[in-house]
Formats: sequence, C-alpha cells, structure tokens
Amino acid sequence: MLSYRHAFHAGNHADVLKHVVTLQLLQYMNQKDTPYMYIDTHAGAGVYALDGGYASKNVEYETGIGPLWDRKDLPVPLAEYVQLIKAMNPSGKMRYYPGSPYCADKTMREQDRLRLFELHPSDARILDENFRKVEAHAAAQGQRPTTRGKRVMIQRGDGFLGLRALLPPPSRRGLVLIDPPYEDKGDYRRVVDTLKDALIRFATGTYAVWYPVLQRMESRQFPEKLKRVPASSWLNVTLSISTPSPDGFGLHSSGMFVLNPPWTLEPMLKELMPYLVKVLGKDAGASFTLESGLPTAPVGKSRKPL
Repeated sequence: MLSYRHAFHAGNHADVLKHVVTLQLLQYMNQKDTPYMYIDTHAGAGVYALDGGYASKNVEYETGIGPLWDRKDLPVPLAEYVQLIKAMNPSGKMRYYPGSPYCADKTMREQDRLRLFELHPSDARILDENFRKVEAHAAAQGQRPTTRGKRVMIQRGDGFLGLRALLPPPSRRGLVLIDPPYEDKGDYRRVVDTLKDALIRFATGTYAVWYPVLQRMESRQFPEKLKRVPASSWLNVTLSISTPSPDGFGLHSSGMFVLNPPWTLEPMLKELMPYLVKVLGKDAGASFTLESGLPTAPVGKSRKPL
C-alpha cells in the first residue's frame, strides 16, 4: 500500500516520542568508539515543511513539537531534541521538521553508517534529494569526509526485506528503527516476523519499533506479541495525549517498543514522560505507560532459561 504520506503527520505527538527515544538510543551508541550502523526500514522523506503542503492541512505538529517550541523548562533529553530542530530553522520560525533519517544523521558520527529504505516512490526521491543537499552544503563549507566508504545509502524498496541483507553489520554494532504506517494490518505481523529473523542474524542489535495505539484488534495485541520475541530484554513506552474519540478516529496514543534497550533508557523515560503528559495532554485521558522485562513464552510453551 503506497497511499500513506508521513508529511501529513510530521511533528505530532507520536513523532516527539519516536524521535526523542531514537536520539537517546543513538547517543548511547555514540559512547563507544567502535562505529555502528543505523538502519531505517521506513525512512520517509527525511525533512518536512510545516508551513505548507501536507503538514499544513491537519497541523498535527500542534499536538507535538508546537507546544514544546518556546518552553524554557524542557528536561535535557527534550531540550536536545528541540535544539536539533531549531538548528534547521535558523530564522527562529518553526518551518521545517526533521524525520528520523535527519535526526540520525545529525546525531551520528562520521565513522558511523546510515542505511535508509523507503518504498513510496515520491518520498524515496525526496529523501535522496534532501541528503544530496546536505552533502552539497557540507562540501560548500569545506567539510570533507575522513573515512572511506559511503556513509549514507538510500534504497527505494521494502525495508522489511532489505534489512535481512544488512545483518549483522560489519562492526557487530547497530540500531534498527522499524516504523511502518500500519495502514495494512499485515504490517503488524511483518514487524514481528522481521524481528524474529533479525535476532537470529544479529542477536545483540538494538531494535526500536514505533506503533500506533488504536482500537483495532491487531494494535491491541501487538505489544504482547513483541514481548514474546526472543531478545535479551525489552522496554515498552506509550504516550496518550487525550481520551480516544467515540468514533475511534484520530491518533491519540502511540508507543515505542525497544528490544535490547540500553540500561539508561528506562530511568530517563521515568523522568521525561510525566512532563510530556503535562505539556502535550489535552484532557484527563492524557497518560503514559512504561514497562520493561524479559521475553515471555508463547501460550502453551515453557520458557527456556536465557
């Protein structure tokens, strides 16, 4: 299905949760000198205009980055996230919002590698153009890479399938972000199957999965299925900004499920999530959940010791 365009939703509350968590994972990876690979299975266009085009139709950024833009009391992880966005808006006006690939590119080091997949033909073309502009700007500033090889590679194609060929990465260090649109309910199954296969190939990798929290059965069952994926450990965080509407339409809540999370992630989120609920919450239904644990055995099967 190729109808989904993330530009309609750029900068909303779900993006805030996804990108703050992703930035924290990347910063943790940066603590070791050994290079690593970042793989984005559904990369989108990379950068989105908030003052025109798709994003201006629903102005969903008013549920996310909008309320955070001028806050002076941001916790450190949020302040770093907002500063990254302000750096791409030097006029001070909130005009552009970065997708996950741009956030990763600005956080990762020169020796690290980005591998980006996007199936939608228009978004894949825009993503490639955006990174060409970034490279041209760096070259104009006299910035030349000191490491060999192509730092960023973009492929138009199915990220679920493309991931297999990249695992394990040469350095045996990697972060994989999986965030399909879930318009096709088969995406839920494909995420679980992809993770199981990926962990066979690269058991020590960190895998971050964004998902919508919806009324549909596939969405309600999704976290429990992810908890049974045989990683070393897992963390699940959700953010709800309001009570779901009676008709079930609209995205009011989303989650990030991380397999093999760093130990630093949970304590950071314990401090951060109440702040996000306070600032982004719309009514008494605003809330968050945060849980972590070890893989649970499928029903009817005993769990083997780790």
